[in-house]
Amino acid sequence: MNLSTQLAKQFREVYFGGNWTWSNMKENLGDVNWEEATTQVGSLNTILKLTYHIHYFVSVTLKVLEGGPLDGHDKFSFDHPFITTDRDWAAFLETVWANGEKFAALVEKLPEEQLWETFCDEKYGTYYRNIQGIIEHTHYHLGQIAIVKKLERDELRA
Repeated sequence: MNLSTQLAKQFREVYFGGNWTWSNMKENLGDVNWEEATTQVGSLNTILKLTYHIHYFVSVTLKVLEGGPLDGHDKFSFDHPFITTDRDWAAFLETVWANGEKFAALVEKLPEEQLWETFCDEKYGTYYRNIQGIIEHTHYHLGQIAIVKKLERDELRA
């Protein structure tokens, strides 16, 4: 298995399951409704905000992998869509899953030597650094999603 294939596998695992942490986006968000997704717990980010934040950087990087320019700004990475129904939430998640699979498929097809090339600008490092960073970033915020979800549900039971 070459490195591009391995990176794609790791990304799919954190999004769709099968990693050694036994935690993934699809399972963690699978039973979350729109009200839970938009509920603020203390000063923590909402599940929607964290999910959008993860998705934002995947989408920005996906556009580059598709041959487009790098067009993303940290200041917009929490500007999620307005969600007011389970239908809105489900549609948003479908976009997250579809873009996640497109991202993984394009990473998988990258020639391994491209992983060591500059990602758009020297200041961003290599393709490898950015793809591995996306995986790490997803794991990090997935942990936050799991905690917020648990806190919300514990509050409901109290």
